[in-house]
Amino acid sequence: MKTSKAQGPARVYRILLVDDNRNGLLARKSVLEEHGYTVDAFSAPVEAVAQFEAITYDLVVTDYRMPKLNGAELISAIRAIRPEIKVILVSGVADVLGLDEKSTGADMVIPKSSTEVTHLIRAAKRLMEPHTPKKPVRSATSKKPRKQSASQ
Repeated sequence: MKTSKAQGPARVYRILLVDDNRNGLLARKSVLEEHGYTVDAFSAPVEAVAQFEAITYDLVVTDYRMPKLNGAELISAIRAIRPEIKVILVSGVADVLGLDEKSTGADMVIPKSSTEVTHLIRAAKRLMEPHTPKKPVRSATSKKPRKQSASQ
């Protein structure tokens, strides 16, 4: 778990992961847990929706092609329960079928590829973890000389 000496333990985020492919499910679950997330994994979308009703999640990660409910139908079902939930759709057919955020209802769509894990972790952080804006860095050339007061 991520901790900070100044702030104490970091918040632990809970993810609902849905994929009918057992190998993909276990691989994504392992990677997300290595990054400090609590992950509940389901291979059946209908069971995942029932679990979503019972437990509060911070993020849902789902595949697109699954039996009984595809990813877009799953997203629609969970958004009917909690419209504000953040969702990432991961699919091997995203490009072929033209899947995007608008057509699926997901907050982010990630094609399955060799860079999928990097994109998944980055997307999870972006959607769940609060962003602290940083102060802009001023370069040495952009600094204006200060006016000296008359009392000097």
